[in-house]
Amino acid sequence: MMSDTENNKAQSLTFNDDAGSSRPKWLAGGIILLLVLWMGSGFIFPSKATEDVSDKDKAKKLVTVSVSNSSAEPVVQFFVAEGQAQPDRDTSLRSETSGNIAEILVQKGAMVKGGDVIARFDPAERASDLLRAQEELARAQREFDNSEALLKRGVATADRVASARATLASATAGVATAQNAINNTEISAPFDGRLETLDINIGEYVSAGADVARVVDNTPLTVSVRVPQQTLRKLKVGQEANVQFITGETRKGKVSFVGTSADAATRTFLAEISVENDDGEIPAGVSAEIRVPVSESVAHFMSPAILSLDTDGTLGVKTVDDANKVVFNKIEIVRAQTDGIWVTGLPDQAKIITIGQGYVANGDEINPQIDEPMQKSAISGETTRYAELNK
Repeated sequence: MMSDTENNKAQSLTFNDDAGSSRPKWLAGGIILLLVLWMGSGFIFPSKATEDVSDKDKAKKLVTVSVSNSSAEPVVQFFVAEGQAQPDRDTSLRSETSGNIAEILVQKGAMVKGGDVIARFDPAERASDLLRAQEELARAQREFDNSEALLKRGVATADRVASARATLASATAGVATAQNAINNTEISAPFDGRLETLDINIGEYVSAGADVARVVDNTPLTVSVRVPQQTLRKLKVGQEANVQFITGETRKGKVSFVGTSADAATRTFLAEISVENDDGEIPAGVSAEIRVPVSESVAHFMSPAILSLDTDGTLGVKTVDDANKVVFNKIEIVRAQTDGIWVTGLPDQAKIITIGQGYVANGDEINPQIDEPMQKSAISGETTRYAELNK
C-alpha cells in the first residue's frame, strides 16, 4: 500500500482564478479603445487651426524672388569695327630728269595747290642741249633736201634719200627730247594737299626716277575696316556712319565702298567710310572706331547680372508667368553698352526675375515680389537683397 505521502505526490496541481484577476484585462482594453478614438477624431473632425498652419508652411517653402515689369522698346543695332584713317590721295613725286636742283619754292609741311611748282632744276645745261638738238635738226633737214634734189636729177640713189630721212627723224626726236627736258625742270604738285616730305636740297644732283617729295590729301579721310562675312549684306554704299577717332574727334561719315572679294587669310571684306576733314585737323594714319546703323529690333534692356544659363548651357532670362511659375526664355544679345544690354527672345511685356534667379529653375512655383521697373543701369547687390527677401 502506498503511504499518504506518496498519495499526495501523485495528485496533479490545479489553479483557480481569483474573482478580481480579470479586471486588468478590461482596463487595458478600454485604454487602447480610447486612444484609437482620439487619434481617429482628427480625420473625422479636422482642426481649422491645423489647416492654417499647413498653408503657412507651404507658403514658407516657396522661394521669394524680386520681379520687375519690363516693356520691350525699339533699339537700333550697329555694326561696330576698328579701322585706320587713310588719306584720300597720297602720292610720291619722282624726278623725270637728271640734274642739279637750282631752286626750292615750298617748305616741307606747306599746303600746296595742284600745279604749284615745288622745285626747279638748273636749266642752263638743258638750254644747251636744246640748242645742240636744234642745230642737228637743221643739218639733217638740209641733208634730206639735198638728197631728194639729187635723186630727181638722177645723181643720188633712193638708199641715200632713205638714210637722210632716218637722220632727219632722229634729229626731230632729239629736239623734242631736249624741249621736254626743259619742261621737266620744274617739279609740280599733282593735286591739292600737304607737302608731307621734301627730300632734296639746293645744289643737290638728282637722278631721273628718284623720289623727291610726297604730297598727301586728307580732305576727305577714308577709314578702312574689315567686315565679317555674316555682316557684309547689311552694309550698303551711302549708309551714314559715326566715326570716333583715337584723338578724341567725332565726325559723321558715309560708306563709300564695300568689297566683294574676301581676303584669303581672314575671310573678311574691305569697306571704306569717307569722312569730311576740310579743316585738316584729323591726321591720316590714326585709329578710328566706326558705328554703322544696320537694323532695328524690339528688345528689353537689362543688366548682364540678370542673365542665366539653362542646364544645357543655353543663355537666357528667367521670367514669371500668370501662375507664378518660372519660365526660362532663350535670348539673344543684340546690343551692349556700358550700363547694360539689349536682348530679344522675351515677350513684349515680361515679369523678369531680377533677384534670386539663381535659386529657382524652370517650372518652379515661386513667391514673386514686384520691384521697381528696371532702369537703364546695372543692378547691384543681388545676393544681399535675395537673402533679405527670403528671411
